[in-house]
Amino acid sequence: MPFYQRINTKTKCGKRTARRLMRLKDALSVIPTKTVDERLLLATWNIRDFDKPAYGERSDEAIYYIAEIISRFDIVAVQEVYKDLKGLNRVLKVLGGYWKYIITDMAGDGRGNKERMTFLYDSRKVSFGGLAGELVLPEVKIKENGKSKVVPAEQVWRTPFICGFKAGWSRFMLASVHILWGGGKAEPANRVEEINAVAEFLRKRTEDDTAWSRNLILLGDFNIFSTEDETFKRLTNHGFTVPDKLKEFASNAARNRHYDQIAFRVQPDRLDQTGECGVFDFYEHVFTADDESLYISDMGPAYLKNSKGKPRTTAQKRTYYKTNWRTHQMSDHLPMWVELKIDYSARYLERKLSGGV
Repeated sequence: MPFYQRINTKTKCGKRTARRLMRLKDALSVIPTKTVDERLLLATWNIRDFDKPAYGERSDEAIYYIAEIISRFDIVAVQEVYKDLKGLNRVLKVLGGYWKYIITDMAGDGRGNKERMTFLYDSRKVSFGGLAGELVLPEVKIKENGKSKVVPAEQVWRTPFICGFKAGWSRFMLASVHILWGGGKAEPANRVEEINAVAEFLRKRTEDDTAWSRNLILLGDFNIFSTEDETFKRLTNHGFTVPDKLKEFASNAARNRHYDQIAFRVQPDRLDQTGECGVFDFYEHVFTADDESLYISDMGPAYLKNSKGKPRTTAQKRTYYKTNWRTHQMSDHLPMWVELKIDYSARYLERKLSGGV
């Protein structure tokens, strides 16, 4: 459970934070209760520019809300963590010492946007298995002047991060991705190719006898518009499956895009899905559409005037609050989650009694 000692309820903001946290805790009850060793709650969340100074430091209020949401899961893949880790460390102070993280080094200043890939996990339930690596695509063969030669592969813009974990009776790998945006089109060739290259590489990896585990979950921000698009098919073409129920949920703040995905290549009786999954829309409970007037002073001059110094209309102010300011407090993505079974003790005993072990 998160720690709230630093909330000062004698202030207007502190009182609002405490009340909204109570509302948020009630709303999060739609997610199954965490267990000691029976089931695992896994989530992926792109937390927008977390916490890039160009957009201003997140408020303490937002940090508490983010921590409260993360605390409801056992392990969370987080994308867009900024290089200095300031925002991440603020969240960890609220979560408490049993929450641990594994991160990549900072990506480049250009295509990588100075981001890190991160796995946050509750160490009372999940343990790091020792495997950690940034995915590097292998060399490829091409023909040049009628001759074959090997050349370096075009790498993914933001290097995917793969780690091994253990929980209960299960041992599994998680691979977190943040696929390139590629403009506002649904199926740009470079996005399709990135997803295809990653899915193909990881499929081959799980088929290799030297793989740390044969159980792999590929998750993160794929920038997939629709599950009918070629971008999504490049996942399923390589044997990854997405729960049918999860396909129904759009994961962006506007709830009209299927950007985030949790896809599986796992062995039977090793990481079964319970059927519980979803996307949690925190904007129904905090920083709501009706809360605009509460944050006018927090938004500052940019709320009143655009970048050219011209006064914003009422509609423009509302748009600024909904699509810019509050998404840099929380995110423009919603956390996607799934519940998995990790207790196979009864099945093991049954096989042992039947002589199968």
